[in-house]
Amino acid sequence: MTDDAYIDAPRDVREGEDLDVERLTEFLVAEIDGLEPPLTVRQFPSGYSNLTYFLASADGRQFVLRRPPFGAQVESGHDMQREYRILSHLHPVFDRAPTPFLYTEDDDVIGAPFYVMERVRGVILRGADPGFEIDEDTMGGICRSLVDTLVDIHAVDLAEAGLDDFGRPEGYVERQVTGWSRRWKKAKTDEVATIDRAAAWLADNMPAESGAALIHNDFKYDNVVLDPDDLTNVRAVLDWEMATVGDPLMDLGTSLAYWVEADDDPILQTVAGPTGLPGNLTRAEVVEYYAEQSGRDLADVLFYYVYGCFKVAVIGQQIYYRFVQGHTRDPRFAGLIHLIRAIGKEVDRALEQGTISSR
Repeated sequence: MTDDAYIDAPRDVREGEDLDVERLTEFLVAEIDGLEPPLTVRQFPSGYSNLTYFLASADGRQFVLRRPPFGAQVESGHDMQREYRILSHLHPVFDRAPTPFLYTEDDDVIGAPFYVMERVRGVILRGADPGFEIDEDTMGGICRSLVDTLVDIHAVDLAEAGLDDFGRPEGYVERQVTGWSRRWKKAKTDEVATIDRAAAWLADNMPAESGAALIHNDFKYDNVVLDPDDLTNVRAVLDWEMATVGDPLMDLGTSLAYWVEADDDPILQTVAGPTGLPGNLTRAEVVEYYAEQSGRDLADVLFYYVYGCFKVAVIGQQIYYRFVQGHTRDPRFAGLIHLIRAIGKEVDRALEQGTISSR
């Protein structure tokens, strides 16, 4: 597969999310050796959190710039220096981490802290329909490569990466449950009883810690770049903004929340990649394959799945709150409340049936 039409490509910058191109160019020319102006700036349109821009210089070099969203309130979730630090330590030991080039907290450049990294060219599978045909065997290979990559992230040697003092792994499960519950209450705009019940159930059913590992915390199809010549090869993992050291099974739970099956509520497809296409493992099969490859015990998988669903709902609510408050005009955010309600119904189903599978 070499058709450039399928390579992930930027578009025009959204209204209200423009950068000061002149000031940015001046700054980057001074910071990056040999960079030749003028600088072309476009925007990658997908993603609901940090804003991602495509930069191209006159000499043909390509970069990606990441900055917090306009009007963001969750500072810890949009910490550019933290994300840059993770990539700086991870890139030398994990070959699917993009190369970071620079970070600045100087608001005078574009009005917010930002960092610049390499642009990894490839295919990103966004949405339930990727827009081109993928045969069942290839989809199965992509699926297993995705899970293998998550296993590899969880197996990163923290000492070798210089990240052994990163995060606070002790008490991670309890902090996540209480923290996301607190964020849910803070960002609430509508009453959603199913999400309230999920928060209460998680607080009453926390398992013991399963261990400590590097975790991505937002690992899914649209955060990996696939090799256009071999889609089963993951070239890069993107969006490390929420990465930390913590319980790897909590990370798996988040990924399972995005693993929507073909017969799940159609509204849930809006947060999924092509996980329902033929060739993909089911959620239950993902768990089985992950357990085989990692050697980890998944006896409490229902908890991790409910946690993942709850977390995704809270993230959606935080974004919806910003939309309701007028901090963003992105039209994609207007209907997020319907997604949050659908996630709540899925949690109710999982708890009632005692299984992560809807089949």
